[in-house]
Amino acid sequence: QVQLVESGGGLVQAGGSLRLSCAASGRTFSSYLMGWFRQAPGKEREFVTAISRYGASTLYVDSVKGRFTISRDNAKNTVYLQMNSLKPEDTAVYYCAADGRSYGSPTTNRAAYDYWGQGTQVTVSS
Repeated sequence: QVQLVESGGGLVQAGGSLRLSCAASGRTFSSYLMGWFRQAPGKEREFVTAISRYGASTLYVDSVKGRFTISRDNAKNTVYLQMNSLKPEDTAVYYCAADGRSYGSPTTNRAAYDYWGQGTQVTVSS
């Protein structure tokens, strides 16, 4: 089992940047595919990005490509989300998630993720 704690959210003006962090407990962090999702008020939780176990492969939703970057540091049990050129439509609660499948690549499928953090609020003002 793994516990996830996000941090780094806040209020930023459009065009600004934020870096989210997600710290994981446990000694098997590198065995998990990791992802970030977000949920805006009144909307369903949506996939943002995911990364393979050692960072070789990443996946992004089209709306954040070229602006967001996911990375991980397995020695620190942490996954990051660097968000640049933020837009008001990026405003949401951002969730970190861990996918414990033994095999496979990063996925957009929310059902594949076994563990979730509590979320961190990102608000982008226009």
